[in-house]
Amino acid sequence: MSLSNLYKITSLDQTSEQITCTLQIDAAHPVFQGHFPGSPVLPGVVQLEMVKAVLSKALGKVFTLKEMSTCKFLEVLNPTETSELTIQIQYKGMEPLDVNAAGKYGEKTYFKARASFHSII
Repeated sequence: MSLSNLYKITSLDQTSEQITCTLQIDAAHPVFQGHFPGSPVLPGVVQLEMVKAVLSKALGKVFTLKEMSTCKFLEVLNPTETSELTIQIQYKGMEPLDVNAAGKYGEKTYFKARASFHSII
């Protein structure tokens, strides 16, 4: 299943070491029919893919995950209750790109991750 149109970036702010991005999640996307019917949950792997997409958009390169040193999913993200997610990324280096990322909305933190990425373009 294609994840295109599952979310769209509505704002993106960037400094030399930090990216803050807000994404709008489409609660009607077909992925939620199977994950899970009647009780939709944004898959954790999709949340991590969003981090990679935000990095690519902000830095103008395509990235691939090199290493995930820590990853914690702290809350279930139901898109009918939370249709917006703010991803905050602190980064340094470039090859590899070392990243600390968190997905938040309001007072809730949905995930935290520490990872390294390589650019492929």
